[in-house]
Amino acid sequence: MSQAVLSNAAESCPGTAVAGRADRLPSAIVSSAPAPRTAADAPASPVLPGTARSPRSRSRRHVERFVSTTSAPVMRTTALLPPPVVATMVQASRPGLNRLLASASKVPAGTRTRQVRQTIRTLDYPSRSEQVRGEWVIGGRSGVGHVRPDQPIIYYLHGSGYVVCSTRTHRGLTARLSNRTGRAVFSLDYRLAPRHRWPAAGDDTIRGYLWLLDQGFAPEQIVVAGDSAGGHLALDLLGHNQRTGTPQPGGVALLSPLYDPTFALARAHQRTGDSRDPFIEATSGRKFLRLYTGNAAADHPRMRVVLSPGDALPPTLIQHGGIEVMTADARAAHDMLAAAGADVTLQSWPGQGHVFQMFGGSASREALDELSAFIGPRT
Repeated sequence: MSQAVLSNAAESCPGTAVAGRADRLPSAIVSSAPAPRTAADAPASPVLPGTARSPRSRSRRHVERFVSTTSAPVMRTTALLPPPVVATMVQASRPGLNRLLASASKVPAGTRTRQVRQTIRTLDYPSRSEQVRGEWVIGGRSGVGHVRPDQPIIYYLHGSGYVVCSTRTHRGLTARLSNRTGRAVFSLDYRLAPRHRWPAAGDDTIRGYLWLLDQGFAPEQIVVAGDSAGGHLALDLLGHNQRTGTPQPGGVALLSPLYDPTFALARAHQRTGDSRDPFIEATSGRKFLRLYTGNAAADHPRMRVVLSPGDALPPTLIQHGGIEVMTADARAAHDMLAAAGADVTLQSWPGQGHVFQMFGGSASREALDELSAFIGPRT
């Protein structure tokens, strides 16, 4: 059976093949509804992200170590702690968590990076801080020499739960995207909770996009990609662009996106028993997110994003793991975009957990192939 279960908003006949896609994903199931649950989504035991049918590689050993010694214990402990203690724990453990996660996602040989710390004086978006931070990532096999404004690029927003991770933890993934697409990647280093509350990360994301436009990059030459909380930031950016008349990017790719920052969708999905995500537990995840969202209204347009029909939206690809806790978020993001008239495709990868694309294995490689095929024609 194919690794992926597909849903395309443009298809009206469930069960039919999408031209140019079914041949890349043999036996793919295609429907107009959000990706259905399948027997492959219910393995006898949890499968670590990106490890299905792959040898026990160095990357896999790092993933197993991270899950057994860090992720699972942190999630169990967090579920029992009051918010002030969770905040202290996050700040104390963040460096170690980031190091372990970075070690589980190997950076390809030949990768080049250039740090960006740019003070903005010309953009008029209001914020308490006027600095863009991040890094340019150029894969050793990307064919990219120097970053130039006439080149197509990827604007990457890393996942975090709004409390952990960095451009460094995701450098392995951004470098592989650069290698596969032949594009330089600008990976944003946005502010994190508990020190910086909502909407600081969203403001940083908007500022980063406006900075790229100010550097001369054409919006149609930019594909915005983000995983987990980075997916939520990407949707928030689309909403900002709609409200302000800012040109939309040429495409959007969302990996295991967060859609509902209250984590109500994830908690409901976990209660169904369909989630066996080795990385995230819904009650703990909700506590982490509250360090960022605080008392923000759940229906605020920058919390649960709803885009308006009628305005041109960029083509969007959404991928999620079949056993992850945020499956309902991915489906809700797909449905919202489809209702707004976007050309949106949802891919479900059976047996995979949250942001499995970061790690080795056949599912990760196939998912990155799909991302590369999607990004290529749109820049």
